[in-house]
Amino acid sequence: MTFRGFIAVEVPAGPALEALAAELRNASGSLRVIPTDRIHLTLKFLGDTEEGLVPEIVAAIREATAGVHPFELRIRGTGAFPSLGRMNVIWVGAEGAEALARIADALEASLESLGFPRERRPWKAHVTLARVKGHRDLDRVRRILEAQRDASFGSIPVDAVHLKKSVLKPDGAEYTTLERVPLTG
Repeated sequence: MTFRGFIAVEVPAGPALEALAAELRNASGSLRVIPTDRIHLTLKFLGDTEEGLVPEIVAAIREATAGVHPFELRIRGTGAFPSLGRMNVIWVGAEGAEALARIADALEASLESLGFPRERRPWKAHVTLARVKGHRDLDRVRRILEAQRDASFGSIPVDAVHLKKSVLKPDGAEYTTLERVPLTG
């Protein structure tokens, strides 16, 4: 049996992030804004994952997080992939994510041997807030993102890495935590 899996850090939304999500929700019908109780920072998207591999994936997460102490991550700035001119994904940035970059890199290396291909693009610390599902009415969205380009949305504690299961539903993905690996240093 398989499930759609990914490895992530949970991002609890504070008032500033909630306000930005609400503003985006009202800005354009072309956006599918992710409910703020589901936002996260992905370290590695796994895709179709055999349930039997869970122990080995968790071992890889433990190995990748060894020596990493809990820390604060600053949520700051906005943008879009691939660009503001041609938006597919709207994101907020994350500062102070060097430890997460090292974890993501270690996961790429160790999970490749389990059959999970390496990402072609370099890992970039970001939290996806919305996906663009049409390309009209986006001028207001661009203005919001430009106005919030350097805005601070607070800090969050990072004290664990999670193996998540994603189930796609008509109103968006539903996530379940399969394993929580605490950062203990």
